[in-house]
Amino acid sequence: MANNNYVISTLGSHSALQILKGARDEGFKNLVICKRGASQPYRSFKVADKIIEVDNYEEIHELEKQLIKDNVILIPHGSFVNALSFDGLNELRIKYFGNKAVLPWEENRTKQREWLSKAGLVVPKLYQDPSDIDGPTIIKFFGARGGKGFFLARNEQEFRKKIAPHKDKKYVIQEYIIGAPLYIHYFYSPLNQELEVMSMDRRYETNVDSIGRIAAKDQIDLNIESSYNIMGNQPLVVRESLLPEIFRMGEQVVKQSKKLIPGGLFGPFCLETVVTPDLDVYVFEISARIVAGTNPYINGSPYTDLRYDGPMSTGRRVAREINDAIKSNRLEKVLHSDKAS
Repeated sequence: MANNNYVISTLGSHSALQILKGARDEGFKNLVICKRGASQPYRSFKVADKIIEVDNYEEIHELEKQLIKDNVILIPHGSFVNALSFDGLNELRIKYFGNKAVLPWEENRTKQREWLSKAGLVVPKLYQDPSDIDGPTIIKFFGARGGKGFFLARNEQEFRKKIAPHKDKKYVIQEYIIGAPLYIHYFYSPLNQELEVMSMDRRYETNVDSIGRIAAKDQIDLNIESSYNIMGNQPLVVRESLLPEIFRMGEQVVKQSKKLIPGGLFGPFCLETVVTPDLDVYVFEISARIVAGTNPYINGSPYTDLRYDGPMSTGRRVAREINDAIKSNRLEKVLHSDKAS
């Protein structure tokens, strides 16, 4: 069955531009579902064949019958859970690239840590009680929040003061590792059972990335609080000697996922790490879908240049996998199965 019988779709946010362009580059029709008033980027960049505007993303449930009839395949990204909720996503019967069973593991930082630890990765220390804090820590809230609200605390007193406005939110108290942030973008193919390193980035966060422009004395005088809300991403390439470890980490995460989650993790994912001065790699988080750090690479990365003859973004790699699955009559291999839930 030709791929023009399918429509690749996503929500208008996060990494939709490269998903839509990647779908078109692979010969698919595409569709973007946008909040009303937010469609201009998709019109201006001319990447969408069809745009549907909604007042609320939950309206996708009202569109479901038509989307199923149109043979739509949804590509999830980091805005999906916040926009639709876990229950809302699980209720959708629209074709869905990936495994929804990984979503609870991504959202819950305790389960994330279990996954990463069992995969044999080095993870930062967790503090179960604020009274145990004995050094720099970072407090992270559950869910895909783009770093919003994260804060540092050096002792229990500082923690109590800063957590007060967030008392109803779930969080973890994590050791703050001093080093360089490195976000590694992978793709695992369930068709050929091979892991690919697609690209890497570092995040540009407000206001921690601008504080360095202010003298230490002025930082103290101004009483500036650190903020880790992400406003963009910068491309990055690591020294080649780190690549064997980077491949090993990704392969171990996929291998462990198959033990923890029916169907396992497949498609794009990201390991969020810190590299210390001794070049030890600490993994502090996993994003089990395409991440916005892949957006600088719509025309491909130095790593995809090595593997592919033409431009290959992560969005296009998703479409290529769907294309290959259709051609080999294995589409069910790349779509969520209720049996895996």
